Amino acid sequence: MITTSVAEAADSLKRGQVLAYPTEAVWGLGCDPYNEAAFNEILKLKQRPIEKGVILLAGHISQVEHLLAGLTPEMRDTVIASWSNLTERATTWLLPASEDIPVWIKGDHPKVAIRVTTHPLCVALCNAFDGFIVSTSANPAGLEPARSLQEANKYFSHHLTYLNGDLGLSQEPSRILDAETGQIIRA
Repeated sequence: MITTSVAEAADSLKRGQVLAYPTEAVWGLGCDPYNEAAFNEILKLKQRPIEKGVILLAGHISQVEHLLAGLTPEMRDTVIASWSNLTERATTWLLPASEDIPVWIKGDHPKVAIRVTTHPLCVALCNAFDGFIVSTSANPAGLEPARSLQEANKYFSHHLTYLNGDLGLSQEPSRILDAETGQIIRA
């Protein structure tokens, strides 16, 4: 199903479906992070090992505030400033994982990858869903991420719900940084 309705897309996530949607740079696949069956469907579609973990995408800092609790005030300020900067490249932060984050989201990692997006459609989607969602690039392992609905549909055909919309202006996926160490995981 292809929709332009954020409410319909959020409802599909709540019903345990996998959703393809445009992000800042590429099309993503998402689901309810607490729905293990939907998460496993993403892994199957992508042919991705569970050990790699995935990014959680939020529409507002308040949706991930509890995950910042383990950071020093300085680290917390750095993370929030990067998410608030509309001109900076999207940044995903590795944060200490709270007990409410499912083990399948982290993979083999002790931390959880979180990005608060400024992409208007993704913000609206997370807000309509009322929380963060899984966000991983829309492509089978080893292939280039989809940059259009047509490319995503070519990869996954009828297996998904598609939220039609425009990509953001970024040419590259988000950078990934460790909030506690400052280490660059993906430049």
